[in-house]
Amino acid sequence: MTPASRSRRGARVGPLAAHAGMATALDTDALIDDPDRRIIVCCGAGGVGKTTTSAAIALRAAERGRNVVVLTIDPARRLAQSMGIEALDNTPRPVPGVAESGSLDAMMLDMKRTFDEVVESQASPAKAQQILNNPFYIAVSSSFAGTQEYMAMEKLGQLDKDARKTGRWDLIVVDTPPSRSALDFLDAPERLSSFLDGRFMRLLTAPARGPARMMTAGFGLVTNAVTKIIGAQVLRDMQAFVAAFDTLFGGFRARAQRTFELLQASGTAFLVVAAPEQDAMREAAYFVERLRAERMPLAGLVVNRASPDPGEGLSANAAMAAAEKLRGNGEDAALAAGLLKLHAARKLMVQREVRLRRRFATSHPDVPTAVLPALPTDVHDIQGLRRIGELLAHQD
Repeated sequence: MTPASRSRRGARVGPLAAHAGMATALDTDALIDDPDRRIIVCCGAGGVGKTTTSAAIALRAAERGRNVVVLTIDPARRLAQSMGIEALDNTPRPVPGVAESGSLDAMMLDMKRTFDEVVESQASPAKAQQILNNPFYIAVSSSFAGTQEYMAMEKLGQLDKDARKTGRWDLIVVDTPPSRSALDFLDAPERLSSFLDGRFMRLLTAPARGPARMMTAGFGLVTNAVTKIIGAQVLRDMQAFVAAFDTLFGGFRARAQRTFELLQASGTAFLVVAAPEQDAMREAAYFVERLRAERMPLAGLVVNRASPDPGEGLSANAAMAAAEKLRGNGEDAALAAGLLKLHAARKLMVQREVRLRRRFATSHPDVPTAVLPALPTDVHDIQGLRRIGELLAHQD
């Protein structure tokens, strides 16, 4: 079957989906084989396996003939280790060992460097240097809440522009920031630009902007009070930063809007990644609803680390009853009782996870879903990522 015919199949019905009460299973190969698919964004709560999922999808796409770059914002640097690269940075680097005819580059977002690149591209060399050397800019670009999410959007826009210009990549896979809400990156551009261009910031920096009419007695009291709190040098740094940065505000807003529109385009697909836990599935439901509210193209849900079913055998209740009957009958009986209780616990866990997936499917019946079983060991190399990709693809 050709990639084109696979891409037309869309989602499919499979035993895993049916077992969880779902209408369709996610067809990952159709998603990555579609030549019109240019961006895949993996989002979800922290700790659910977004980085591994992103890397596995990127590797599988490359080994099916796509030219892929995967962007991660993972501070644990697991992606570099699993892909056999000594270190990742803000520059896409080839991943060795990719089979077949495609290619795979990987990179890790450097928040500060990306911010510097934006400044350097938008300002004259002299003004750019003035901004880059400003202590307030250094603090904002390195640690301000929302800067990482904003720069992830900036880097995605840069990669897409580069890909269209050079043809180096035909697919970008994005691992979203590990923030409290995995959709913070949708709000980050407006939040950051609103802070930098906000009323309070403009009030504090009014002397740098120059209107003499602002220098009233009341304003003087405000600035004197603020100076006592944050210090005169910090206030001067803020004033100098905003005065130098003022001409760049429009460019930031315009690029943020372009990237937002890129995320809404038909060539983009969002995958929500979750763990089979109550809080994570609740977050996944929120992400699905938020993506739809923002008119973002949702491809499906990936449920990571599902407990493997111990098989038909005894039910949980029957296993617990059998274990009780063995109590007090010697060491061998105690061992058998322990195994029965373990079997019962695994059965109950699988049942709980299935209920959680079924509850999600009841509320969102049209969301294709892939369920990945928990593996006995962590994924730490190309072979492990390849295995994850295979499991994602073979949901039926």
